[in-house]
Amino acid sequence: MKHQSVVIIGGGVGGLFTGAFLAKNGLTVTVLEKNPIYGGGLQCFSRKGKVFETGMHIMGGFEADGILSKICSYLDILDDLKIRHIPASCMDEIIYGTDGYNYRIASGKNGFIDSLSSYFPEERKGIERYVEALFSLTEELPLFYLKENTDNIQEHSEMFTWPADKFIAHFVTDEKLRELLAYLNPLYAGAKGHTPAYIHALINVLFIKGASRFEGGSQQLADSLVKVIKQYGGQVLCNKEVSELGVTDKSISCVKTVDGECFVGDWYISSIHPAILSRLIQPGVFRRGFIKRLNENPNSYSAFSLYIDLKPDVFPYIDHTCYFMEDYGMMWDQDKVNVNGAQKAFMFMTPPEINQGKYASRLLVHSVMNFDEVRQWSDTCVGKRGKDYQVWKKDIADKIIRQLELLYPDMRDMIEDIHTSSPLTIRDFFNTKDGAMFGYSKDCENMILSHLPVYTKASNLLMSGQNVNLHGICGVPLTAIHTAEAILGNNSLVKAINEAYETK
Repeated sequence: MKHQSVVIIGGGVGGLFTGAFLAKNGLTVTVLEKNPIYGGGLQCFSRKGKVFETGMHIMGGFEADGILSKICSYLDILDDLKIRHIPASCMDEIIYGTDGYNYRIASGKNGFIDSLSSYFPEERKGIERYVEALFSLTEELPLFYLKENTDNIQEHSEMFTWPADKFIAHFVTDEKLRELLAYLNPLYAGAKGHTPAYIHALINVLFIKGASRFEGGSQQLADSLVKVIKQYGGQVLCNKEVSELGVTDKSISCVKTVDGECFVGDWYISSIHPAILSRLIQPGVFRRGFIKRLNENPNSYSAFSLYIDLKPDVFPYIDHTCYFMEDYGMMWDQDKVNVNGAQKAFMFMTPPEINQGKYASRLLVHSVMNFDEVRQWSDTCVGKRGKDYQVWKKDIADKIIRQLELLYPDMRDMIEDIHTSSPLTIRDFFNTKDGAMFGYSKDCENMILSHLPVYTKASNLLMSGQNVNLHGICGVPLTAIHTAEAILGNNSLVKAINEAYETK
């Protein structure tokens, strides 16, 4: 591998993890990122000296023996990261506006069961069975536990592809409890009747095991991955938007960028949205049916984000994530209730600083939103969307603040400044179709559409990123392992990661 090179399109989480794995294993890596800043969902922006995260706010997998702890330890970057673990006594809080009721959810198997059972004591047996079933479903995906893959065809249980809402209802009968058990929907675009139970299980088990945050912003993980790539002789180039993939005999011969440069490698990896990739490659490489599938596959919903710069020493630091619901019955329909400017459901948190004290300096609000809410401005570009768009954003921000005032009556007096982003921002900066937060929707009614292979019809072109298999801060690195092993050899990377962790 020391004499092979790879060109990676996209410097987001998938591209950087894939690049770091391959660089550490002897390939010469070049990552091309279209934006001025690499990192994708790890990107941060700074305003008046304060850093705001754009994507990765909550993480699972950084607990002792966690997936990300092992992966980052293998890459020798774990000690570089400033991680704050969310207290096990309350990792999440669900707040309802109608009755003002707060449900505090603990982490750890026993803590999770006990906290929910305290609100629904008659459902304790069902909650216990539900949690055991969650963990059982994740066992059906060996890579989730960094186990070596076998050549045997994986057989899944019947519940594996049930709709997540059916899976929940199988164990508990109380309608409020059924809704609460789906509170993490905004982290994986949960859709009633469509989201497979295994996706629901993967995300929930990650957080039941323990949730964490970055102190001082998520960009540090992107910086650490870039450091690995450079340490082993690679490079990460920003402002390098790809315009075309050259093809010779159904193999990629080069990657051309908008500024006229040409990059050549033995291998090429796309970590951008597959529908966008299909527009960059010459006709004939991908079959027409495959291209149609890439462009017509339904995408997950998007989001509106409100970044609040708080005045000093006025708003308390909250050491967990909060989920606000205006009323019951909205958990599965957040992209449908937040329409026509309404803001009835959102999550909010206070990201921690290094040496975080009693008071927060920033408040982030993340509200699920369908791209249709901004479609009228879809032909505009950043900074040139017009006055109507600015008025619309201000109105959405005001409606969110009004909801926050139900919880914090002096909210407006605590605000120093406000910044916002919309599905258009996500579309343009993350280069994802319709601003999809989690790539393609995962649909239990059509599992084939929900998954793409890392291999393509071009012999030296592979895919990585959230549109292939799994999404999220944990799912994307696991997909990156799968992509890297397509070059390095099956199980080679999983074995190396486990061996490295055992010796440290």
